[in-house]
Amino acid sequence: MTYEEVMQELERLGTEQTKMTFIRHGAMEPIFGVKIGDLKKLVKYVKKDQELAHKLYDSGNSDAMYLAGLTVNPKTVAKETLQQWVKQAHWYATAEFSVAGVAAESAYAHELAMEWLHSSEEMIATCGWSTYANYISLTPDEQLDLDEIRELLKRVQHTIHSEQNRVRYTMNSFVMAVGIYIEELREDALAAAASIGKVHVDMGKTACKVPMADAYINKAVSMGKAGIRKKTCIC
Repeated sequence: MTYEEVMQELERLGTEQTKMTFIRHGAMEPIFGVKIGDLKKLVKYVKKDQELAHKLYDSGNSDAMYLAGLTVNPKTVAKETLQQWVKQAHWYATAEFSVAGVAAESAYAHELAMEWLHSSEEMIATCGWSTYANYISLTPDEQLDLDEIRELLKRVQHTIHSEQNRVRYTMNSFVMAVGIYIEELREDALAAAASIGKVHVDMGKTACKVPMADAYINKAVSMGKAGIRKKTCIC
């Protein structure tokens, strides 16, 4: 499929109802309102053409940008591309899922996560925390810097309630990722979660809620999911 054909198909698949749902969650125009399941039907076409994937992201259309994240090859994507993409991510779905997922599976996962989570820009920082959480979900313990992660847990514990809105959400997710995937740091994560308590995030006009990190970790452990690494975090 050509770029024009993909954009036409995205417009056809979009609905006003889905568009309004995404906008309530923070999406901005331009957007057609395509369900993620429908985006995945186009993956097989775009994956064959990496230049097309890059062009879709550069379109600025939210649906096309998300599709690009599903289809670009994280093993060959350039660091400069990811640095540009994070600057263009104008709402949390693009930052926390599309860009963070690709970055976490790239050769630059740790480097970019640490660069981005220190940013003063909300979408870049939230992408950084999401990238690090995803990186943890994919990476064996022996390849992780556990001392660094301990320090990041302390940072979250001491600053989360004063951080920007979506940064609070992904910081909380980071704590959950540490507790679920790194057995050696599970008690540290649970202690941080207990200290943090309830995290308040403005989720817009939606019914979405922020999980309690300690309860979420304990549930994963009780279900036998703790420590089992993901094969991919791109979704």
